[in-house]
Amino acid sequence: MSPLLDNPTAPTAAPAAVDSAPGYRPGRTLPLRVEALRQWKRRRTLIMGGILVALPFVLLIAFAIGGDSDSDGRGRITLMDTATASGANFAATCLFVSAGFLLVIPVALFCGDTVASEASWSSLRYLLAAPVPRSRLLASKLAVALGFSAAAMVLLPLVALAVGTVAYGWGPLQLPTGGSVPAGDALLRIAVAVAFVFASQLVTAGLAFWLSTRTDAPLGAVGGAVGLTIVGNVLDAVTALGDWREYLPAHWQFAWIDALQPQLEWGGMVKGTAISLTYALVLFALAFRGFARKDIVS
Repeated sequence: MSPLLDNPTAPTAAPAAVDSAPGYRPGRTLPLRVEALRQWKRRRTLIMGGILVALPFVLLIAFAIGGDSDSDGRGRITLMDTATASGANFAATCLFVSAGFLLVIPVALFCGDTVASEASWSSLRYLLAAPVPRSRLLASKLAVALGFSAAAMVLLPLVALAVGTVAYGWGPLQLPTGGSVPAGDALLRIAVAVAFVFASQLVTAGLAFWLSTRTDAPLGAVGGAVGLTIVGNVLDAVTALGDWREYLPAHWQFAWIDALQPQLEWGGMVKGTAISLTYALVLFALAFRGFARKDIVS
């Protein structure tokens, strides 16, 4: 059986072409710009971007209709209560309401749909017969998927900051714990929070990408990654697990709130990043290893 294709009708001369074709360089196959342009033109990319852009406006309307609240009903001031204090507060609030689930969707979508969609279109085997080395194909698709995921993480707070500044003005970040952070420092704090949110979503990215190399159904890869992420959140809520919960990536997903304290705290974010990165590297390695040995029939 061919190491590239197990389809008996596939061209058998492709391996020889690697050695004989003049000017062939494996590292130049499937350039990142080509893959990025292909993904950019996908309808799901535009729809996902539209949802992320629309969320700040939805929250703006909700605050306008509902008015302001002073506390959570128990005398505590929360991040939601300071949302209308400034543009920085509004951006932080949008990040807070979306980090737990909404921002999981674009990561699972971009990383889970990338390889499985090629298989579902029956175009994957033709890419490999071009020939594009398997490791090169996966590396290009993973890099672009992570790039689009990072762009989604940045897009939401950027739009929220712009919308909030127009609606509530430019000013310091009012902290729920009391005090404030100057506007310039607030931008740095929010940037740190966004970076951590992206790092914490690498586990979802790894799950989605690994599943994408194992199935020909994009919806299965995307849904499986989202479902397993939800399972992680449920397990983190089981207090009977005790200290074992600290090994769950979901346990640290809101550690970025430490960036919105009077003194920036790094402990939780460092632990959460280390755990998320460890899981992600294992899952990415499994994806590359499994795909290198897989018979491609789609």
